[in-house]
Amino acid sequence: MIFFNNSNLLFKSVYTITILFIIIFLIIEFVKDDENMQVKAPVKIEVKKNIFGFNDDSLNLSTETVQKNETLSDILEPYFLQSTNASQLAILSKDIFDVRKIRSGNTYHLYSLNDSLNTLEYFVYESDAVNYLVYDFRDSINIYRGKKEITLRKDSKSAVIKTSLYDALLENNASIDLVIRLSKIFAWQIDFYRLQKGDNFKVFYEEEYVDTNMVGIGKILGAYFSHYGKSYYAIPFIQDSVYQFFDEKGNSLRKEFLKAPIEFARISSRYSSRRLHPILKVYRPHYGIDYAAPTGTPIKSVGDGTVEAVSYTGSNGNFVKIRHNSVYTTQYLHMSRFAKGITRGSKVKQGQVIGYVGSTGLATAPHCHYIFYVNESPVDPLKVEIPPSHPVKDELRNDFEVQKKSIIEELEKIKLPGNDPENPPA
Repeated sequence: MIFFNNSNLLFKSVYTITILFIIIFLIIEFVKDDENMQVKAPVKIEVKKNIFGFNDDSLNLSTETVQKNETLSDILEPYFLQSTNASQLAILSKDIFDVRKIRSGNTYHLYSLNDSLNTLEYFVYESDAVNYLVYDFRDSINIYRGKKEITLRKDSKSAVIKTSLYDALLENNASIDLVIRLSKIFAWQIDFYRLQKGDNFKVFYEEEYVDTNMVGIGKILGAYFSHYGKSYYAIPFIQDSVYQFFDEKGNSLRKEFLKAPIEFARISSRYSSRRLHPILKVYRPHYGIDYAAPTGTPIKSVGDGTVEAVSYTGSNGNFVKIRHNSVYTTQYLHMSRFAKGITRGSKVKQGQVIGYVGSTGLATAPHCHYIFYVNESPVDPLKVEIPPSHPVKDELRNDFEVQKKSIIEELEKIKLPGNDPENPPA
């Protein structure tokens, strides 16, 4: 009996020890596995969005172009709108977009459900290559503006003038926008109506891209122009939180007046103390410059000022006179009509449209007769010397010099086409 009890006790002890070993073994193996285990992060399901900011995977897409005289009602007519109609949309969107301003030739996109009703979920209208308007018809109507993501690329151009800045840039596959931007930067230094063969320029700048399509010009990063053998630099520099241009001496390129009141017009008659009048057939002074341009071409104020006169006379036709300060006044004659808001006493800004080219008064063809007064006396606008305004501040001079050195180094890397020895790089 004692032997049996001892055997039983021994069996229980061995059994218990075995179980303990098994448990310890399992714990050790579990710890090993746990140490080797890689914790997997939760899987995030990303919703793919299109360039307009919403998911369109399950929607039918129709991309069209606005046709002549086509309205929003015409565009949406084939589709089912869950909680509105085209007339109500015009009211709902009036503070964001006037539906009457939908322009023929612009692109729009229609996103609809794959159902028997052809239910419209989104309508996207592209105002231009970058800006768009979204009508979201899901649940409640949501109307909002957006911009496509723009990426910037740097590029440069250089050319030797043969006929005009416009032709020179287009020959080098530059955009018209670059022509305009460059002419505006140097508008106070260079008369682009008087460019001569052999003048040359260099410019480097940003190009704006949406996907692979170039949609515009970003910042001009630096420019150089050689005109009549004289060098002009445009050094960009931020002063007073404004991105503006200075010459190599730190003088602002923005002077008090533009060189001319019309962009890209030709001079048909110059300032003269004795000229045969084409209508009266008598010799008389021609105290101004005639800029020939098609009827309706915008005429811009050459500087900030106050409108002194908006009137009509038999010889001047419709004209505007602007006092810029106590010394300078300008006058613009033969307008077809005045710009909206131009009245006696109104304030105008440099570059603001004040009227439109015409042939009212004593005029044989559409043009703007532009007169420049100094102390009430007419002078030749092409010869008057106007001092620069707002140079680089003394406390910013060191920063400007660093910027200037970098810009000029970049411009020196740009070579003129053909390496014309008569027009060496700057």
